[in-house]
Amino acid sequence: MSRTSRTRLRLALGASAFLLATAVVPAPAHAEDVTDATDVADVTDYAITVDPSTRGATIDKTMYGVFFEDINRAADGGLYAELVQNRSFEYSTDDNKSYTPLTAWTVAGQAQVVNDSGRLNETNRNYLSLAAGSSVTNAGYNTGIAVEDGKKYDFSVWARADSGTTLGVSLQDAGGTLAAARQVEVKKSGWARYKVTFTATRTSATGRLTVAASDATALDMVSLFPRDTYKHEPNGLRKDLAEKIAALHPGFVRFPGGCLVNTGSMEDYSAASGYQRKRSYQWKDTIGPVETRATNSNFWGYNQSYGLGYYEYFRLAEDIGAMPLPVVPALVTGCGQNKAVDDPALLERHIQDTLDLIEFANGPVTSKWGKLRASMGHPKPFRLTHIEVGNEENLPAEFFARFTQFRAAIQAAYPYMTVISNAGPDDSGSTFDTAWQLNKDAKVDMVDEHYYNSPQWFLQNNDRYDSYDRTGPKVFLGEYASGGNAFKNGLAEAAYMTGLERNADVVKLASYAPLFANEDYVQWRPDLVWFNNHASWGSANYEVQKLFMNNVGTRVVPSTATGTPSLVAPISGAVGLSTWATSAAYDDVKVTGADGTSLLSDDFSGDTADRWTHTGGGSWSLDDGQYVQTDTAAENTMVSAGDPAWHDYDLHVKATKRAGKEGFLVAFGVKDTGNYYWWNLGGWNNTQTAVEQAVDGGKSTLIAKPGTIETGRAYDVDIKVRGRQVTLYLDGQEWGSFADDKPAEPFRQVVTKDAMTGDLIVKVVNDQSSAARTAIDLGGTKVASKAKVTTLAAAPDAVNSETATAVAPAVSTFNGVADKFSYTFSANSVTFLRIKQR
Repeated sequence: MSRTSRTRLRLALGASAFLLATAVVPAPAHAEDVTDATDVADVTDYAITVDPSTRGATIDKTMYGVFFEDINRAADGGLYAELVQNRSFEYSTDDNKSYTPLTAWTVAGQAQVVNDSGRLNETNRNYLSLAAGSSVTNAGYNTGIAVEDGKKYDFSVWARADSGTTLGVSLQDAGGTLAAARQVEVKKSGWARYKVTFTATRTSATGRLTVAASDATALDMVSLFPRDTYKHEPNGLRKDLAEKIAALHPGFVRFPGGCLVNTGSMEDYSAASGYQRKRSYQWKDTIGPVETRATNSNFWGYNQSYGLGYYEYFRLAEDIGAMPLPVVPALVTGCGQNKAVDDPALLERHIQDTLDLIEFANGPVTSKWGKLRASMGHPKPFRLTHIEVGNEENLPAEFFARFTQFRAAIQAAYPYMTVISNAGPDDSGSTFDTAWQLNKDAKVDMVDEHYYNSPQWFLQNNDRYDSYDRTGPKVFLGEYASGGNAFKNGLAEAAYMTGLERNADVVKLASYAPLFANEDYVQWRPDLVWFNNHASWGSANYEVQKLFMNNVGTRVVPSTATGTPSLVAPISGAVGLSTWATSAAYDDVKVTGADGTSLLSDDFSGDTADRWTHTGGGSWSLDDGQYVQTDTAAENTMVSAGDPAWHDYDLHVKATKRAGKEGFLVAFGVKDTGNYYWWNLGGWNNTQTAVEQAVDGGKSTLIAKPGTIETGRAYDVDIKVRGRQVTLYLDGQEWGSFADDKPAEPFRQVVTKDAMTGDLIVKVVNDQSSAARTAIDLGGTKVASKAKVTTLAAAPDAVNSETATAVAPAVSTFNGVADKFSYTFSANSVTFLRIKQR
């Protein structure tokens, strides 16, 4: 820390606070307790003051939870323990253009997939006709079928033969046999289920399952399950993945979506609807015997078998002591589809389906749906208390008209039920504002907010909920993440979570998203837990969530902290041009300093385009005095020019969309490929115009409005940058302005009390490269001299992997606790001090 910044700190804190902060040095009891051994110059000073006389907000035991969506193969090939991929031969081009009914299968001899009246049942449309002397081999997921030496694996198959036949079933890899082969005698009595058990003789992650037939045989639901699943078998959950959820001790489990809920057809899977494969996730498809559950296309580009369905979700929540929180379709699609379904009869059916879902969860065994639950093995109710209608709808008025009908029907039948609405897909903007106003006016119980922003946004917005209406709807932060799985992302999220806890009277539920990702089938990053077919590992973000979830406390103890002294520099950087899935032409680029000095002028009339550095994709060229990007498939085609030190300037660009899905982008404050601002005109499939800020590759939206860009029309784009203030003009008219002047405070804290243990829990995040020497005043609280210390500390770019855990909690004891004491929090760290009260 420089002399200048220490002087500013002294002026900010006052002399007495500064002396307190610098005079008391931590005195750890053990060598491993030393939090930082750096020179004084590498230490920044802070003070935390706790007010135990003021009662803070109560923190519900359900405060933190998890959100499970079948994305990144989180279900089939993931949490659902089935080892056979495409076990029912139902894969289709509706799921993925590359799929066939024999995807993941290899045929030796003759076999064909059949869809006729001889099928197993109406919702299981396909089956395999295997010729005499032929066989099929399944490749499983990832590198193959994973088995462990000495463990048991249960094979089952539905089979039918016109005459008796023998099935030979084997497990092998390139090295040979993985278990003793088994034989199954198929009788000529129509479809029947046959079972055998394997005991693995070797460990392998590249296994294959082969089924061979001596005579012509029909096969369906070819299955291999590990005997050792989480809590239940058969049809159980993969143990290591379920245990990682359980280790969080989440207060709730939100499921099944996400985009799975509000995309696709709202029809059922029946002859009347033409067996539509691209449907929203509908709970009745996912219950009952697995061989009768309807298959479906997954929004994220693969098939979902529904082997993991609503019954299994409810059971998982119960097993880990969490509150179930299902999400049902509101008949307004989102996630880029954005269509309101106008069918009163279909709406009424979905409302009734929702009432039936609640009966399935809570109804007595004498009720229709409670009886079905009991027949599946769970006569006791699941104690459902919360249900969410819809997910990230971009049409707030249309959504809310339908939501109110769901809400009225649910609360009439089940007045105890908390019915949750949502505020769209972003943290701000016109959709967000409209949705929130509708929710407030209708006195909705709770509103679900979703946002994925940069680490800087999370550091800047710790106070987001400080100003929320304490009498209005409560907040469910159902999806959030900071754009990466490095420890710097976890630090920013941890800093933000201190603000969630401080506002626990408003923010009642919060869940990071998404939960799982199979490393070989990734549609979304970042994710909390990563896995393959034989191993799993928690990310740095997972360790942060685990630390918070296991040390929540029961109420907030009000506290304040000093901030980090810093100078706010003006926005500076070069300028840039870009496109996103669009071809566009640019001309007359001019950058003029605030004093009128010309910094850049390019009319692309000669070979001047060589001054532009191409850092993105796409294809740029000079064309008739314009600079043109022609690739309509390329995303982020950035070219930039100028000096990264430029500040206080005016940028003028003439831009024309030529073809493609969106508009064009004009960048300013460009530092490098991961740090810039851009004005995104006609983004989001040409529905919205916004200014986004990229910090270390993660983007946040600073200002947004609905808007489209016309093809072939030349637009005059002007951006005025003064200090941290930016004003934007489109065709000479002011479009909007913003000031990016919120400090990204790296030192955040919150204090909670645990009524069960009496502990004070001091939670401190230090997201900077210098240690934070901190004077802590507990406000007269009588405390024991020892504290349990749990610390996450690592390099900002550290990540966890299958083979290395760079971010893991370290537990120690600190002996220097008193009413007033000092503690040095390590650079780049999250630290929890659990202090016993006397």
